[in-house]
Amino acid sequence: MLSILTPTYNRAYILPQLFESLKRQSKKGFEWIVVDDGSTDNTEEIVRKWKDSEIEFNINYIKQDNGGKHRAINKGINFAQYDFTYILDSDDYLTNNAVELIYKWIKEIDNAERYVGVSGCKGKYDGNQLIRIGDFPDENKYVDSNNIDRIKNKLQGDKAEIYRTEILKKYPFPEFEGEKFLWEAVVWNKIASDGFLIRWFPEIICICDYLHDGLTNTDSEYRKLSNFNGYTLLEKMNCNTLPFPYNFFSAGRYYKIAKQKKFKSQKILEALDIEKSFLCLGIFMNFVKEFVKTRMTSKGGSKT
Repeated sequence: MLSILTPTYNRAYILPQLFESLKRQSKKGFEWIVVDDGSTDNTEEIVRKWKDSEIEFNINYIKQDNGGKHRAINKGINFAQYDFTYILDSDDYLTNNAVELIYKWIKEIDNAERYVGVSGCKGKYDGNQLIRIGDFPDENKYVDSNNIDRIKNKLQGDKAEIYRTEILKKYPFPEFEGEKFLWEAVVWNKIASDGFLIRWFPEIICICDYLHDGLTNTDSEYRKLSNFNGYTLLEKMNCNTLPFPYNFFSAGRYYKIAKQKKFKSQKILEALDIEKSFLCLGIFMNFVKEFVKTRMTSKGGSKT
């Protein structure tokens, strides 16, 4: 059976869309865990109303002080009753056969300990047409890959991953005092670096719309500075696990942000656990990348 875990903050206006998609599932036998991250709207009222209604799945509503999505996930996973957990964002919703497909995929890897989960794709509507977000090699029925090798295996873009619950409990999201955001790749790449695989499928099971109040739309540089300990952990991991050239780009990005924190070069080297030559090349490569991007943008915006 499946636990669906939804962290939410002030999303009472959009949560009904997700709830209705759960009611429409062709296969039930799942639970919905809603972790309210200190909402000030009427989220609690509507979720408790649903909880008391006649539905074919259990709802577990948990409220915490506002601490960020990663803390909500850490809290919610402790309440998960089933072997697999799908972390489903509050502004997403499921296709009608999503749970049925997930159960089918889980059966393929359930007895293989090397596999920590399965994943479908996310999609969005372009007019009346549902299109896949990101890449997937069209000739494949599925791809076995860890999270770090997604680019190499043509699995770029946001995906809909379902992990073994015991793995999510074993790899909690680090929490830094005063920081309310953490990049999820910190955990997913740690799991990958420990040798675990996910089986990725091409079917769309989740429909999303990146809202103006979502984490995806938060200013990137401000987010890095405001959550600097978490950002340091992310780029340290990237420098030491990602393939070339992405590991060097990570060092160059971090240098730019760390300088705003008044970090000296030696402190940056220690924070990322890299050599000076690695950092110098990363700075140069990131400079070239940004220069080319600026030139291309300038040419694209110029009038002829």
